[in-house]
Amino acid sequence: MQLYVLVLNHTEYLEPLFKAMLDRGIRGATVLDSTGMMRVLADDENVDLPMLGLLRHMYSPERRASKTVFVVLHDEQLPVMAEVVEQVTGGLDQPDSGIAFALPLQYVKGLGQEA
Repeated sequence: MQLYVLVLNHTEYLEPLFKAMLDRGIRGATVLDSTGMMRVLADDENVDLPMLGLLRHMYSPERRASKTVFVVLHDEQLPVMAEVVEQVTGGLDQPDSGIAFALPLQYVKGLGQEA
């Protein structure tokens, strides 16, 4: 089993993502509000880091938060989930779009019969 984590900067994709996940048989995601390190630093006028001025211009000022999605997947669901994310978001290779990664799980409890 895998823990798939997606930090989604374009929160308008969250509902379409969940609908696409359901269509592909992926259920049980958890969502948390999150804010990235550079977003926090970009808002702090007292922080003087190299390149921070450039980074301030790269981030959309109207977008303050991201959504972090956690979902436990069977190994065979991992490529399906990655495909769904790419289709819904248009690709995470775009600047300030988000990041995704998966971690192998050694122990899972509480998923019920489907685990």
